[in-house]
Amino acid sequence: MVQRQIPRIGELRELMQFKRPEFNATTRRLDAALTIADLRKIAKRRTPRAAFDYTDGAADGEVSLARARRAFEDIEFHPDILRPAESVDTSVEILGGSSALPFGIAPTGFTRLMQTQGEVAGASAAGAAGIPFALSTLGTTSIEDVRAANPLGRNWFQLYVMREREISYGLARRAADAGFDTLLFTVDTPVGGSRLRDKRNGFSIPPQLTIGTVLNTLPRPWWWFDFLTTPKLEFAALTSTGGTVGGLLNSAMDPTISYDDLATIRELWPGKLVVKGVQNVPDAVRLIEHGVDGIVLSNHGGRQLDRAPVPFHLLPTVVREVGKDATVMIDTGIMNGADIVASMALGARFTLIGRAYLYGLMAGGRRGVDRTIEILRTEIERTMQLLGVASIAELEPRHVTQLQRLAPVPRTPRRAPKRVKA
Repeated sequence: MVQRQIPRIGELRELMQFKRPEFNATTRRLDAALTIADLRKIAKRRTPRAAFDYTDGAADGEVSLARARRAFEDIEFHPDILRPAESVDTSVEILGGSSALPFGIAPTGFTRLMQTQGEVAGASAAGAAGIPFALSTLGTTSIEDVRAANPLGRNWFQLYVMREREISYGLARRAADAGFDTLLFTVDTPVGGSRLRDKRNGFSIPPQLTIGTVLNTLPRPWWWFDFLTTPKLEFAALTSTGGTVGGLLNSAMDPTISYDDLATIRELWPGKLVVKGVQNVPDAVRLIEHGVDGIVLSNHGGRQLDRAPVPFHLLPTVVREVGKDATVMIDTGIMNGADIVASMALGARFTLIGRAYLYGLMAGGRRGVDRTIEILRTEIERTMQLLGVASIAELEPRHVTQLQRLAPVPRTPRRAPKRVKA
């Protein structure tokens, strides 16, 4: 028989603890976001389609981006048991300095279009979290203003070598003078990728807007208010170079860049030099042999050559070929702290997040970026504890198996040409 009793108010009170209501709308929606995917949903609601698609989209059929994300899903973790990891150390040493977490914020262009706090939000959030922030050549906040937003933190500068080389050299000198410690020399943009979402939205220079694009912005008055009441949107690092925005974009893409340009940049840059956009093993080996301080395996977030190699798939082979002492970093497709843990286990020294940061920015400005970092931090710590590792240094390749849906088709050897008898 089940023992019955009269309901006791005190016991009911313990079981029915109501959450205190939150009246601040930004806090309420960010607190409800438990994953980067949740932040993406909020960002999509709050941002006009053209701006959201510029962040969310990739080149052509967006195959590269889908494959990169699937590669992180297709892993199997191998946890150790009875190895307590009550607290974990997520810090790493990277490029001559420390980072509290094994990721930094990647360089992104047009950032203030997504949300008007732009790079200031990213840089200040990165500084508060103790991680590096990277500013793009096509950023919408100046080198000096990023330094002011993150005066004590680590700032990196991403450089396109432009057709007018002196523009690029001048930007590198400005970044060095402002105390930026690392230069990301980007090599995967000889020409611009075909970003079909942007074309369909009229997101071009000059804009070619459709009626649908305009109507999509109308239900978002907060975005318009911010856009119209803040300083003009422009490529802040390039405002003194003259020319139209379209001309600057075209000049930023130069198919003639070569190892000679890398040597020139190496001579004038006093800090750490990293080549970003490496997509095969021979290039990785050659760059390390040329003495660069690091490489980033990246296909530009899938925004350049569609069906390009998946950086996460390349990672173990590149690390093996360049040696354990080389600094190999990775980006593209990272949407969860577990993706970062898997990358570190397979030999990456560091990772960079781009879209994940921008989803947070669009969802809630600086506070949204803070939320992105906190979500990833929590996922990293929990994944490490479940694996039974107490520090990033304890992660090893044995902790991860890459499960690959796409296997290369064996190449048919070419037949030797038949010799014709005389």
